Amino acid sequence: MTKEEILSIIEKENVNFFRIQFCDINGFMKNIAIPKSQINKALDGKIMFDGSSIDGFARIQESDMYLVPDYDTFCILPWRNQDGVAAARIICDVHKSDGTPFEGCPRVNLKRVLAEARDMGFTMNVGTEAEFFLFKRDAEGNSTTETDDNAGYFSLDPEDTGLNCRREIIETLEEMGFEIEASHHEVAEGQHEINFKYADALTCADNTQTFKWVVKSVAKKHGLHATFMPKPIFGINGSGMHTNQSLFNLDGTNAFADESDELKLSDTAYHYIAGIMKNARGFSAVTNPLVNSYKRMVPGYEAPVYVAWSASNRSALCRIPASRGIGTRVEVRCPDPTCNPYLAFAMMLASGLDGIKNRLPVAKSTDINIFAMTPDEKREAGIDSMPASLREALDALIENPIAKATLGDHIFEKYIFNKEAEWDDFRTAVTNWEVENYLDIY
Repeated sequence: MTKEEILSIIEKENVNFFRIQFCDINGFMKNIAIPKSQINKALDGKIMFDGSSIDGFARIQESDMYLVPDYDTFCILPWRNQDGVAAARIICDVHKSDGTPFEGCPRVNLKRVLAEARDMGFTMNVGTEAEFFLFKRDAEGNSTTETDDNAGYFSLDPEDTGLNCRREIIETLEEMGFEIEASHHEVAEGQHEINFKYADALTCADNTQTFKWVVKSVAKKHGLHATFMPKPIFGINGSGMHTNQSLFNLDGTNAFADESDELKLSDTAYHYIAGIMKNARGFSAVTNPLVNSYKRMVPGYEAPVYVAWSASNRSALCRIPASRGIGTRVEVRCPDPTCNPYLAFAMMLASGLDGIKNRLPVAKSTDINIFAMTPDEKREAGIDSMPASLREALDALIENPIAKATLGDHIFEKYIFNKEAEWDDFRTAVTNWEVENYLDIY
C-alpha cells in the first residue's frame, strides 16, 4: 500500500483513532494510540517514544526512538467501530534517534536474518497453527481455568459451545484480510485451533501477533478469557504452535521439492531438517520461552519431546506433511504460541541455513512411535531429548554457537537476562504443590 491509499481509506471509513504497534523482546505487542490529527506524522515515521520504558529495549540515556510504519500492515479494526467512527492500526519497525534501525527490535532482527537467507538465494514462507483455550470468567470478570465446554477433537455443536466465539474470531480476521483455511475444536476441553494461510516469514509473524490479539479481544466480548498459555491445566493436552516452513528459490520454485527423490524432498530440504535437529535444543528457549512451556513438553500429550524427523510420525519434532510440489514443507512441532514469532522464525531459519551452509547429513527418519521406544532404542537411534526445563533450555541457548549471531548481541543478552530472572523467580517460589505435599507431614 501507499501513504495516499491509506489516507484515502482513513477518510472513507471515518477512522478517527490510529494505533501504531510494535513488538518487544518478550513478544508482547505494544502500541501508541493517536488521534486523526497525528496520522500524517505517524505515516511519515515521526512518532517518537521512550524506549527505556520498554523491557529489553534501550538505556535511559539513549531512550528516544521512532516508529517507522510498514504500510502493508495497515488495517481497520472491525471490533473497534463505534457509532460509525472507526479505528485502524499499522505495525512499525523501531528506529533509533539517528534514523537507523534499532538492533533490539525483533521485527528488524528478523528482516536481517531474512536478508541473509536471500543472499543465499532463498526466501522463507511460514504458516503457524496457534492453539488456544477459552475459559470462563467469574462474576467479577476475572479469568478462571474453568473450560467453556466438555468437547473434544473435531466436536460439533452443541458440545462445542465455543463455536459462536470462534466464528466471530474468523469473521473478524477475514475482515482484516486473513484467508482462513479451517477451524476446529482441539483435543482438550475448551481448546481450539484456527488455521490461516501461510505467507512470507515477516508477514506471517505480523499475522501471528495480530491473530493472538484478535482472539483475546473477541473472546472478551463473549465473556470469555482466551489464553495461549502452553499448559494451563494439568493432565490434559497443552497448546502448541506447529510452524510449517519452506524455502523458495528466488525464481519462485520450492527449494524443498525434488520429484526424483523417494520422499520427493531435495538435498536442500534434508540439510535444512538436519540444521533444525542440530540446533533444536539450542533454540528451545526462544520457541518455548516460559517455565510453563516445559509442562507441555512431556510424553503422552502429543507434544514433541524427542529430536527426530519423519514423513509421517507425529511424535517427531519435525514432520513432513503429505503435500508435495509447491506445498512441500517442514512442520516443526515444538514451538508454543507464547513465543515471540519474529525471534522464533529467525532462530529456526538460521538453524536450517546452518544445515544448508554446512551440508549437514540428516539422520535416518524415525517412522515409529517414539513414545513407545525404550531408552536403549532411542539411544541406539541417536534420538536426543528436548530440554526438560527453561533452565536447561537457557543453558543450551547460551551454548548454541549460532544463537548470538542470529539474535544479535542486544537481543541475545537482554533475552537471557529476562529469562534467567523468570527462572529464578520460579525456582525460589513456594508453590501450592509443595504446600499440599509437605506442610502436614513434615
